[in-house]
Amino acid sequence: MKILIADDHDMLRDILVQFLENEGGFQTVGVRTFDEAAVRIKADDPYDLILLDYNMHGMNGLDGLKAAIAFGEGHRVALMSGEANKQIAEDALEAGAAGFIPKSLPAKSLINAIKFMAMGEQYAPIDFMTAIKETLHNPLVDKLTERELQMLKGLTEGKSNKQIARDLEIREPTVKLHMKTLYRKMGVENRTQAAMIASEAGLF
Repeated sequence: MKILIADDHDMLRDILVQFLENEGGFQTVGVRTFDEAAVRIKADDPYDLILLDYNMHGMNGLDGLKAAIAFGEGHRVALMSGEANKQIAEDALEAGAAGFIPKSLPAKSLINAIKFMAMGEQYAPIDFMTAIKETLHNPLVDKLTERELQMLKGLTEGKSNKQIARDLEIREPTVKLHMKTLYRKMGVENRTQAAMIASEAGLF
């Protein structure tokens, strides 16, 4: 499957590209702006799926989505975001998006969603779309303790548990315990997902 990923957060984009390539069966291209994505969409052979970050430079939200869809036939375009709410997801689907992917989606679910959309189906997580309570701002700062925020900052900087322990002058097993609590509070499965959400929210 040929996938184009457009996201101006370099770490997030590179992680996603690498993740798909490690999975096997994916040919991925990564760009960092909407303008770069537009050039590739117009010049390249049709992609099976194009993933656009809702907040990236030049995107202009749903306007960018609609423009990408209009660039040419044969391209399926999906929106991804770490902060967009249910209404934005619904508007994207109504505008013709192949789907909406929250960046907090578990790894296996992400792979399945991409395959699902690339095969011509429309996707959005049921639990996200049926959520009663919507948060208009990122709640992480309120949910996490100061120590957990320090852990999260270390993750976004690509540090190992050992490096974080050294920086904070604590033992590595203590870091591991804090990480487990951090993942639970954030609703993620691993450090990659936690770092992606924190970076997307602009916490550090």
